[in-house]
Amino acid sequence: MATIEYFEYVFLGGGKGGKTLAIELAQAGRKVAVIERGMIGGSCINVACIPTKTLIQTARTEHLLHRHAGAAVDMAKVSERVKAVVDGMVEINRNAFRDSGLEFVLGTGRFVGPRRLEVKTNDGNLRVIEGEHAFINTGTTAAIPDVPGLKAAGPLTHVEALVLTRLPESLIVLGGGYIGLEMAQAFRRLGSNVTLLQDAPRVAMREDEDVTQAIEAALKEEGIDIRTGAKPVNVTGKSGQSVTVALQDGSTVNGSHILVATGRTPVTADIGLDAAGVEVDVRGFIKTDERLATTAERTWAIGEVAGTPMFTHASFDDYRVLRSQLAGGNVTTRDRFIPYALFIEPELGRIGLSEADAKARGIAVRVAKLPMAAVPRARTNGATKGFMKMLIDAKSDDILGFAMLGTNAGDVVTAVQMAMLGGLPYTAVRDAIIAHPLISEGLNILLAKVPQRTGQ
Repeated sequence: MATIEYFEYVFLGGGKGGKTLAIELAQAGRKVAVIERGMIGGSCINVACIPTKTLIQTARTEHLLHRHAGAAVDMAKVSERVKAVVDGMVEINRNAFRDSGLEFVLGTGRFVGPRRLEVKTNDGNLRVIEGEHAFINTGTTAAIPDVPGLKAAGPLTHVEALVLTRLPESLIVLGGGYIGLEMAQAFRRLGSNVTLLQDAPRVAMREDEDVTQAIEAALKEEGIDIRTGAKPVNVTGKSGQSVTVALQDGSTVNGSHILVATGRTPVTADIGLDAAGVEVDVRGFIKTDERLATTAERTWAIGEVAGTPMFTHASFDDYRVLRSQLAGGNVTTRDRFIPYALFIEPELGRIGLSEADAKARGIAVRVAKLPMAAVPRARTNGATKGFMKMLIDAKSDDILGFAMLGTNAGDVVTAVQMAMLGGLPYTAVRDAIIAHPLISEGLNILLAKVPQRTGQ
């Protein structure tokens, strides 16, 4: 067996939360090792947020330039642009690792005991690394549904879609969640014929029905064939050549490519969690408490693999939690306000409760809603699709939730988030002097429409 190398802190996986904590500890003079299979900087930079948003922005530009010209997109150049953005950010992260002084190990790690990992390095060597503290930051991968013939068809996930050098003539997208919706619109705008199949009765099931109806209408207007309640029962053919999806209702859908976006699977199999004393739940996610501690002593989990909401900014907040715990603080995952955005057009941003959430919890709310067409800047931008919607407590002026489908939605959500974090009543936002004409000025107009409190 190889000589055991001892570190104060060992990280299996280099995602956002883990790499941030590792760099900070190393900069403070701690002895730190990060073990990563190959994605320098984590999945966000390599195959998720950064490359997908680069693809989406490229598709948006092509859509604006050529939507009336019918010009073909050079997919090889699109792929080159995505790669250039990724390569630049990978280099930034590589330099940050080096400059911090941490030990960065490219290889596949597996626990062989508590906080002890056997690592098969990418250059063919074997190392055994043990830490006083261990952090599991392995993330998730795209789940492939158990549909007969689907795996044999060699479907794309968003990872493979990002490196295509030939534009799919006709793309079938399985899944109407955020990844599926983003990929469907991007490839439609690049020039593919797109059919989106959603097993559920509507897309974006996390959202209220008025939101999903508006999303479906916007995407259908761009020529995307959205089929809800469409359950695949069999797949034949080969993605990249010709593929056919048979649906439960007896109909079929044909395409040149098929892309799967139906959920995520935690990377917890075959990494020796039993040997580490780390337990997982029925879905394979690592069991953690509100401090992100696992069932094993001095062993923590970070990000998606710990069941943290699947956003890079949520993983970064896990870093804050762990930094506090290591310093003897009391920051936990309790009661976190985690906003998110869906990068389609019109953009979706949301924080806090939806109407469905409030109803399920028995919380009485007042609802104010404003079409984007009523916002002056939306008119100047020619971007009047969508609406703003805010939930106010029925008996107080507390802001409980906000959703916006419209241009710059994610940035407007941040303004509402700050008000919620500061405990401001909605009236403070209503009466704030917001520069004209900004999209966020719509908050003034929206909140002037809040109904009176119950009993007033």
